[in-house]
Amino acid sequence: MTGFDSIPPTTLADVLDRSRVMDIGIRPLWTPVPRIAGPAFTVSCPPGDNLMLHAAIYRAAPGSVVVVQSGDLDYALAGGNVCAVAHRRGIAGFVLDGLIRDLGEVREIGFPVFARGVIPIPGTKSELGTHGRDVVCGGVVVGNGDVVVADEEGVVVVPRDRSSEVLAAAQAKLAKEEAETLDDWQESHRARIEKALAGHGFTG
Repeated sequence: MTGFDSIPPTTLADVLDRSRVMDIGIRPLWTPVPRIAGPAFTVSCPPGDNLMLHAAIYRAAPGSVVVVQSGDLDYALAGGNVCAVAHRRGIAGFVLDGLIRDLGEVREIGFPVFARGVIPIPGTKSELGTHGRDVVCGGVVVGNGDVVVADEEGVVVVPRDRSSEVLAAAQAKLAKEEAETLDDWQESHRARIEKALAGHGFTG
């Protein structure tokens, strides 16, 4: 998504609050993973069933990030072929509160997947869930169209109605950091640390 692909999750975490950062269980399943940034295509799958994710790869627009709520750590939501089709269709990546399988195939094609892990057992395809409704993934409420930014540092979700404001704040923060030398940073940092220590009466 324009602009956000140049913003690391660390910077976004600095300008947002903790509620917009997914928990550490949602992690890249292969490295080095490229940063992905795009609008969320939200999916809810009942535990043990992956029908709605498999349907989503034909419905999500190119550039989108498919975000899935499943609440399941017993069955895989997707495998190598599903990821390959998503990749071929231009989907930016998957962010899954669940598991996948065929990790070697996924790594080989270079499709970014952020999830809780890997299991070889496939889920069923017999129950409906939802597309395009709010989901909870990694402890974060994600709305359809929210901006998802993910890399090896973590996954951050920017509310769609705040995307312009957050992008401007993040770009300003990056510009300020890039203009600062390490000597400048060290001087400012040490002053802050010493002030904090003095406030606690620490003189060692």
